[in-house]
Amino acid sequence: MAHRVETAFLFDLDGTLIDSVYQHVLAWQEALDAEGVELSVWRIHRKIGMSGGLFTNMLLRETGLEFDIQRIERLQRRHAEAYRRNMRNVRPLPGSRELLRALRDAEIPFAIATSGRMETAGPALETLGFDFSETPIVTRDQVKFAKPEPDLFLAAAERLHVGADRASVVGDSVWDMLAATRARFLGIGLLSGGYGLEELERSGAYRVFEDPADLLKHLDEVGGRR
Repeated sequence: MAHRVETAFLFDLDGTLIDSVYQHVLAWQEALDAEGVELSVWRIHRKIGMSGGLFTNMLLRETGLEFDIQRIERLQRRHAEAYRRNMRNVRPLPGSRELLRALRDAEIPFAIATSGRMETAGPALETLGFDFSETPIVTRDQVKFAKPEPDLFLAAAERLHVGADRASVVGDSVWDMLAATRARFLGIGLLSGGYGLEELERSGAYRVFEDPADLLKHLDEVGGRR
């Protein structure tokens, strides 16, 4: 009898498990305003989920301004400070706790891979009220490049001891799906971060669900047998 290959899930955090995308958008807007950089909120939103370095490169293209290393560090520090002040408004997305509990109860391996640094990811994880002591957590601090590079998801898969044939990335942004595709993982998109169905599908998602609660209802369709 053929051995069944069990799926492992690699989760993004912001917009995937917690409802925090717009807090990040407003935190970046505050940081940019403090530096005298004008950028529309919708433009900031389109960049949430990518690495801070790539975010800065795109700012250079869109604003025509110059950013030295000191200014970049100030922007990142101000963003982190503003985000921490808004943490009280961050909530788990519907079904996120239940989804994680279902995976743990079924002994289905999963990890968290986020473009956020531990200073912001740590408090964000606490909002889920879930015991992550046995869950691999990979943050921006631990890899050379963040999304859309695949390093975060590759590191998470390595810590779960699974290869591309067993791993599915769950994320809310095109950057998650692009990173998944580059790592040859399957991509599962969620609409809970503000990206549309067609955008996620075009960037590599083979299935798209509304939020973690919707994914939980259809878990068996993406290899998560309970």
